[in-house]
This record gives sequence, C-alpha cells and structure tokens, in this order.
Amino acid sequence: MLKESDVMKKKVIIGLSGGVDSSVAAYLLLKEGYDVEAVFMRNWDSATNQDIYGNPRAYDDICEQEKDYQDAKLVADKLGIILHKVDFINDYWDRVFTYFLDEYKKNRTPNPDVLCNNEIKFKAFVDYAKAYQPDFIAMGHYAQVDLSGPYPKLLRAVDQNKDQTYFLSQLKEDQLKNVMFPIGHLDKKEVRKIALEQDLITATKKDSTGICFIGERHFNDFLSNYLPAQPGDMKRLDGTIIKKHQGLMNYTIGQRKGLGIGGTQEAHNAWYVVGKDLSTNTLFVEPDENHPHLFSDEALITDVIWRGPKISGPMTAKFRYRQIDHHVNVTWVDDQTIKVSYPQGIKAVTPGQVCAFYQDEVCLGAGFIQEVYMEKTKRLYS
Repeated sequence: MLKESDVMKKKVIIGLSGGVDSSVAAYLLLKEGYDVEAVFMRNWDSATNQDIYGNPRAYDDICEQEKDYQDAKLVADKLGIILHKVDFINDYWDRVFTYFLDEYKKNRTPNPDVLCNNEIKFKAFVDYAKAYQPDFIAMGHYAQVDLSGPYPKLLRAVDQNKDQTYFLSQLKEDQLKNVMFPIGHLDKKEVRKIALEQDLITATKKDSTGICFIGERHFNDFLSNYLPAQPGDMKRLDGTIIKKHQGLMNYTIGQRKGLGIGGTQEAHNAWYVVGKDLSTNTLFVEPDENHPHLFSDEALITDVIWRGPKISGPMTAKFRYRQIDHHVNVTWVDDQTIKVSYPQGIKAVTPGQVCAFYQDEVCLGAGFIQEVYMEKTKRLYS
C-alpha cells in the first residue's frame, strides 16, 4: 500500500457500473485517500429495438441500462465524486459482438465476457480515461494484482466463489500494470456490508448476469435476430434420428435443458448434447450425463496471452467459469499456441471457450479452445 502522502497525489479513474461491487470499490479508494473520478460505460444501445445497422431486436429492456446509470449517478453523488458517461456502442459491436456472432456461425461456443474485458473495459475504457491523466485505472472485479515484481501478476480473489480471474485471464501485462481491484481482498458478504454501512443505493441490488453489457435475455430468441436458425437432425451416435433441432448455434456440449426430447423408451433419463457436426448440421445426443463422448484428454489452445516467462509442464487450468481447477500438462507449439493434455479425462471441454492457466493463486494466461481430442481422435464438437 502506498504511503498516505503518496496516495493523496494519485488519481484513479474507476468504472462505475451501477452495481454494488464498483460502488464499494469507489468508496474504498476514497477511504484510502485517492483522487477518484468515475466513468459509466454505455456499450449496448437499448434505446431502440434495432441494432446499429437497423436490424430488429427482441427482448430489449429499454430501461435497465438507464437505471444502472441513475444508480451510478446516485452513488457518485453520495461519495462526492464526478461521474462521466461515455458511449462505446460502436466499439462493443465491432470488437466484441461481431466476434461473438462469427464464433456462433462457426458452430463454436464463445465467451464474450473475456473479449469484453480485453477490448472494452481494459482497452477502449483506458484510452478514454487517458484524457483525465490518471495514475491508475480501477474496476470492481473480484481479482487482485501484484505489481511488486518485474511484471504484473494477476491473482485470484480472496472470495473464491466470486473470483473473476477467468474473465480477466487474457489481459496483457501492459493492460495490468496500472490497474487496481479494490475489492479483490474481500468476500461478497463484506462488500454488501460496507455498502449498507455507507448507505449506498446499490447495497442490496441484484448482481448482473447474462452476456457482458447485454444482460439477461431469452437467449435463443435474442440470437435469432442476428443469425437465422437452420434446423437439422438430432441423432444418437449410432445414427438413430430422435427429432429435429432448432439450429446448432442454440446448443453447447454437455447441455441438458432445452432439448425437448420425450416419448422414447429412455425418456426417464435426461438427454445431453454429446457432439455437433457443422458439415452435416447434425446434433448428437445421448441419455447419459457421463457418456464417454463427453470426455476428452487433449486440447489445442490458440491465441494464447501469457504473462511472465513461458513455462511448460504441470499446472492447473479452468476450461470454463466456476469450473474446478484441473491438473494439466502444457506443451508450447509456438508463441501463441499450447497443447494441453489431461490423461484423467475432462468433461465438456468446448471449442470457443477460454482455457485459463494457473500456478497456485497466479493466473498465468489463457487462450481459446480450438480443437478437442480423445486418444488422438478429434471430437465432433464443432
């Protein structure tokens, strides 16, 4: 921690979302003596039922984003800090949402939250904030940064249940070197307690969920506004046709809900998506949550961002958010590609998702799952 005399000279620009986490983060920075200004980011145009190209949208809650701004303004006023409002709508569309749609077109399951951090919160936001000449950028993420060594280290949050290093795992060293996460050392209960003690309007506000900045949607209907569904056969792996599916983009490996399968002799068992074949527009399902086809023992990870020296060998990895750490072995193929092996077998490692690598509390880096294998045979997952 900086000395109080030094802190007083330091200016911090914080992203204030209208939620409890960023509200408490702003309060803690002020408590430490920093000069704090806040920015509310508007990244999705909810004012109309059209996207920026005039295409119709469904299930937009026109008021939600405006309510978030009003909550952020009330928090800023309560804390006595300036709140700026900035539109990143075009940036979000060009840098995040088009990628999101392109991945679905490729029959992959993307994670826009990771790209949202890379391109918006820690790039477009940082570029905008430069005009205010800050010493640090702050966000209300559950994560920690260690700036004491030769390069910044991204560390897990104290609250393991809320830890967001998976979503931050692709940030580059330059993006982390002047970043602060003021609530990373707290658990969620403590954050809400502080908000209540300070009488912040966001103290009991529900946490945001859903797609980064877009929020909760009836997802298949939302997606159909941009990508028309192409129905095809839903089959078992032996070729038995079960029914028609509503478009491969609406399903992911390991999915159970929303398949609408009934009337078979095995209907008392839940059915699961075990494979997808874009070339034949086929969805494969089986009535077994631990079907062998759901497991793999090797994956190719591309577009890898790594912080610090590139190391190989044993470490742990997460293949999706809230997943437990899995023991893996890492081999570098080239500067941005990793072959990761896990002979114990892991369920539902899915192309398009992020694979984040860890050594104890340090998140080393991450990349995107490109291909998945079992005993050297490529899985039909895309």
